[in-house]
Amino acid sequence: MSRVKPVLARALTTTPLLRLDVAHRGRVRRLGLKLEEHGPTGSVKDRSAVGLLRSLHDDRPLTPGTVVVESTSGNLGLALARLLPTVGCDFLAVVDLKTPHATRRRLADSGARVIVVDEPDGLGGYLLSRLRRVRELCADNPGYRWPDQYENWAAPDIHRRTTGPELTEQAGPELGAVYIPVSTGGTLAGISAHLREHRPDVAAVAVDVRGSLAVSGSAGRRLVPGIGASRPSVFLTAPHSYDRAVHVDDIEAIAVCRIIAEDIGLALGGSSGCAVRAMLTDQDEAGTDGRLAVCLAADGGAKYRDTLYSDNWATEQGVAKEITSAVEHLRSEGLFFDRKHQEH
Repeated sequence: MSRVKPVLARALTTTPLLRLDVAHRGRVRRLGLKLEEHGPTGSVKDRSAVGLLRSLHDDRPLTPGTVVVESTSGNLGLALARLLPTVGCDFLAVVDLKTPHATRRRLADSGARVIVVDEPDGLGGYLLSRLRRVRELCADNPGYRWPDQYENWAAPDIHRRTTGPELTEQAGPELGAVYIPVSTGGTLAGISAHLREHRPDVAAVAVDVRGSLAVSGSAGRRLVPGIGASRPSVFLTAPHSYDRAVHVDDIEAIAVCRIIAEDIGLALGGSSGCAVRAMLTDQDEAGTDGRLAVCLAADGGAKYRDTLYSDNWATEQGVAKEITSAVEHLRSEGLFFDRKHQEH
């Protein structure tokens, strides 16, 4: 009997909601952070991996010795690298130069074979180059299996069935808006579908970074991994895929990450900083009814210590002064985070 379905059935854990008060521009708002770093490999992609592998197995059973190949900026790769060896499958991760070295080491330590793409795609990232390499590998090796996180609707569906219900139950009736970083768009599409059916009073807000094409926008420099893309998300083309979108400056997102770490000792990934910055912008512009805003914190900051949290990295990227200036500006606006309590 196949071990795949029992393994996947046990693969997910509930992640906590951390409640904060956020002071900014003379107002105090209530914020919830859905801390996906508490998942098995530390990101929301643990959920995506389960949905994608279920779909792959249902389409054609995954048998021992099967090679699964996927393009990843890091987090989905870590999730797949955890699950595939437990069912006797091998994993080939196609990453790029923006993937943190800590993530590449973890992938290799998990037994994955890592291919690093170093050719930019001309649209501010490496996504199209990674996808081209995956297609070449599959063409040269017909037995390889590709979950395709970018177009497989099993990814949104797992978030519709798990992430969305879990989040709304933890937040309760006071929930007013959810801010969700977009890369493939699967997480947003799934949570939004849940909200449409069960909590239509709650706004689903797409968070993208400037320089990304994931949610409209134009191509350009992107410093923060795990958010944004070099092409539009195929999951967000239908009407009412989300209520509104906010594009965030990546320097300001990094500044928010550093302020949160200073205020409450919590290191978040860059896409989480984008979500919090988007919440502040959106609540200022759209107004607020005082209800709870929740930001999906897709991963933690440990793997970004040598990049987003490093002054040496900022200097190498030529953005050290910009980050310092952004921190000072946000502080001058009274930005401060105060930890409340955590719910499980």
